[in-house]
Amino acid sequence: MNWIYRKIVIILYFKKIPAQIMKACSFLPAATKMIYDMHLDRLLHGVTFECPLPSVAEKAKVVRCVLEGKNYTSQEIDKIFSASKAQGKSLYYIDEDLLEEIAPDIIFTQDVCEICQIDTVCTAAAVAKLKKQPQLISLSPQNLEDVYQTAITIATALGEEEVAYRYLSTLQKRTDTILDKLRAHRMPLKRVMVMEWIEPVYNCGHWIPFQIAMAGGIDMLSNPAGDSIVTPWDKILKYNPEVLVIAPCGFELKRSLEEVDLLTNKKGWEQILAVQNRQVYVADYDLFTQPSASTLVDGIEMLAALFHPTIFEIPAQLKHKCINITKQSAHAIT
Repeated sequence: MNWIYRKIVIILYFKKIPAQIMKACSFLPAATKMIYDMHLDRLLHGVTFECPLPSVAEKAKVVRCVLEGKNYTSQEIDKIFSASKAQGKSLYYIDEDLLEEIAPDIIFTQDVCEICQIDTVCTAAAVAKLKKQPQLISLSPQNLEDVYQTAITIATALGEEEVAYRYLSTLQKRTDTILDKLRAHRMPLKRVMVMEWIEPVYNCGHWIPFQIAMAGGIDMLSNPAGDSIVTPWDKILKYNPEVLVIAPCGFELKRSLEEVDLLTNKKGWEQILAVQNRQVYVADYDLFTQPSASTLVDGIEMLAALFHPTIFEIPAQLKHKCINITKQSAHAIT
């Protein structure tokens, strides 16, 4: 995180609006979480239906989805989104009347994945109808460093740049502690795999491989700074990870556990080293996908404890977010 040790110059063409009267909307949960983390939520007026608590209870829900409230399987969801993408349609929509009422100055959106969240193109189409034209700021990080930089982008846009540096400094201390301990104990890298989807199986991409590396692991099936892709089962068997972490995008523990048998019933499951080592875990998605900078650091701390349990423990506040499914009965790690 070399952004702490040098002056970062950000050339942004933001409107000069006093912070005390700024009105912002966040159309992605990661930005919403960072706004709350940096205590800038007084400037936030609209969010999406998927934004985390307390925002989704306190702020107007402007972005909705046609699948909202539905309980499709991971395979059905994959088919629905694939068909929607092929047809050039979005499953997300904006409550235009509500957005007109809020009349925001800034809307944070994204272009990393049009499946996970509404993208800038769809947002722009709705915004074009507004009397007051807000500024659209796309937050589209590809790697871990990019995610940290989005915190600076958000805070700068809201007129509070220095807040971001204090926020990131705190996060750096946490990751430095992990790296220092790994070096002190000369821990070897663990051969791991993090899955972003169950059926079909997707590997992990974008910033997750960087999280894995900072936790003392290596995922040779991953796609650093790129999209996650369907990964053939026979390739996973040949790779034979020592530790397997299952964290489907958008799924919390309970939802993922409903479908984990799609993996455990596959041919060759029992031969995977992670299964034999009893190191197969299901984890909440927000430690890895749709994340804020702080939840990514939570994810790094979680992974470090899963990869190297002899020198790390899962922080108490995260223990409910991970389950070992290779114990005789699945239970939260204690």
